[in-house]
Amino acid sequence: MVKTFFSNVYKESSRITRIVYTRHLKDFVLISIGVTMATIGLKEFLLPNQFLDGGAMGVSLLLNKMFGHIDLSIFIILVNLPFIIIGARQVSYGFAIKSTLAIIALSLLVHFIHFPAITEDKLLISVFGGFFLGAGIGFSIRGGAVIDGTEVLALYVNRKTSLTVGDFISVFNIILFSLAAFLVSVETAMYSMLTYFAASKTVDFIINGIEEYIGVTIISRKASDVKQAITENLGRGVTVYKAESGYGKTGLNYDENKILFCVVTRLEVTKLLLEIDKIDEDAFVVQHAIRDTKGGMIKKRPLH
Repeated sequence: MVKTFFSNVYKESSRITRIVYTRHLKDFVLISIGVTMATIGLKEFLLPNQFLDGGAMGVSLLLNKMFGHIDLSIFIILVNLPFIIIGARQVSYGFAIKSTLAIIALSLLVHFIHFPAITEDKLLISVFGGFFLGAGIGFSIRGGAVIDGTEVLALYVNRKTSLTVGDFISVFNIILFSLAAFLVSVETAMYSMLTYFAASKTVDFIINGIEEYIGVTIISRKASDVKQAITENLGRGVTVYKAESGYGKTGLNYDENKILFCVVTRLEVTKLLLEIDKIDEDAFVVQHAIRDTKGGMIKKRPLH
């Protein structure tokens, strides 16, 4: 019996160790891809054409443009250093360590790697420079690190003030692009805004994935039938909450009720609503966006 106990403990310890090492390896690969793509965006598109981006990277590029005798790699480290310190306090020390290593790796690649120019078209430079830089930031975030610390600062400000993360980033970039227009040129600032938009959309795409997930909450008197239809016809999992009814179209109701919750892709929402309407047209349905999911049945193929 004692031998079995220690055997089970060893197996559980080995399983946890394997999961941790696999996670670290995955993070390393994602951060490596991110740093490489960000380097391509900077060295092959933005730097040769004096374009800027938003956020901390935009500040680094602007400082490099103003003080050309100082290498960009130094500004990347110096500008992001305060954000890393904030990240260590607001997120975790592990996050700060990974971000530090990622930023140092990016700085070294930017300093030593050289790419030939592909195009001189300013529109292509803005769009593809933003795409590669945004992909680099997105993959790094997927790996649990940042190479642009603006969002860390935005999170800190959000906790200290009434500004949301999105509000702070918008204000930050408005100030940055206004300075770029004043210190460099209006045209450069306008192309830099296009670069930022391309980068931000790419970051959203990388982080949220190809499919957007929708959480659906369903309140129905025929909850059992709806649950069966979702599991059998859509092949999706359903969570059932027991709840007391409150005030609705029929007035006060103190009967015990069931609330259903499931997650589907945006492409499956219409089919889900159809299945609900077939059973209960008066069902109360609430939809809300979900950034990503883990586990469950959402990423598995439907049964039918």
